[in-house]
Amino acid sequence: MMSKILSRLGLCCVLLPSPVLAQTTPQAAYQLPRAVNSVLTDIVPVGTKFWMAAGERGHILQSMDGLIWQQMPVPLQSNLNSIYFTDETHGWAVGHDASILHSNDGGASWQIQQFLPELDKPLFDIFFKDPQHGIAVGAYGMFYRTSDAGKTWVNEFHLELASVDDQQLLAELKETDPEGFAVEMSSVLPHFNRLYADGTTLYLVGEAGFFAKSQDFGLTWQRQTEFYNGSLFGITRTKALSLIAVGLRGHVFRSTDQGLSWQQIAVPSPSTLNSVINDENGRVYLLGNAGTLLFSDDDGQTFAAMNQQDGKAILNAVVIANQLVLATETGIKTIQLKESKAL
Repeated sequence: MMSKILSRLGLCCVLLPSPVLAQTTPQAAYQLPRAVNSVLTDIVPVGTKFWMAAGERGHILQSMDGLIWQQMPVPLQSNLNSIYFTDETHGWAVGHDASILHSNDGGASWQIQQFLPELDKPLFDIFFKDPQHGIAVGAYGMFYRTSDAGKTWVNEFHLELASVDDQQLLAELKETDPEGFAVEMSSVLPHFNRLYADGTTLYLVGEAGFFAKSQDFGLTWQRQTEFYNGSLFGITRTKALSLIAVGLRGHVFRSTDQGLSWQQIAVPSPSTLNSVINDENGRVYLLGNAGTLLFSDDDGQTFAAMNQQDGKAILNAVVIANQLVLATETGIKTIQLKESKAL
């Protein structure tokens, strides 16, 4: 069985054999002395007290200072792609095998809420608006919702997220070919790569320029006109209220009108960009393959490079004090930042 090794997926073209994913019953992740140097795909702050990171083979790590990281016990070995906490107690992580993990003790221990290796599909992102209500999304339009803190996850299909042509095709098949309709439903939607909440607006970006937004926490969606025909892996709102979206081959787009129109921004790197974040001073960071690390002090209008010489993919990052802490394909890396000018 072959599997994508990483999430967003800047390294999506790297296919590796993954015997772990062939298991029909979950097995606990191995506790490794150098887990901090393994492939890490996501890193998040948890309140103001600690940070969590997640990555390959079920690795979840915790740090109280951003410098020293400790591996947490996890009951499965599936590659993990995203981790999210609603507060300093309740957290979730998602990954391959459509797996969903939950912690109710600040990440000290984890329990499996969903494990579906028979699907052979990864979940890429997860978001909760409160400790009870959450959404998990992934490959081939996978979309799960919970209203009870993950005790149950319900699979949803949102026809409005399909293209107009595919909506028409499904309508025809539903009337003429029920079997074909069922098959098409499982493959007609694109990969959903990233969820991003901006107040009451929930954004969803994905494969082939897919971009949608919802005003009711994903109960209904408005698919937006594609402004790029490649995959998008990250989106954020800047401190100055612009939207920045990033994707394949160094493509960066900026919107100042709530995503109604987009301007392509030239950047000094052709590498795929996996994530975009910003700090409290308004500096915007782009994180990508081949050690790509770009920053902007003018609200994403221009970017300069502070690329990493090791050439290792950077999947995500957080700013801790005056340091940028990176989740990379070779683990945690810390960079001392120069002072950024507040916008």
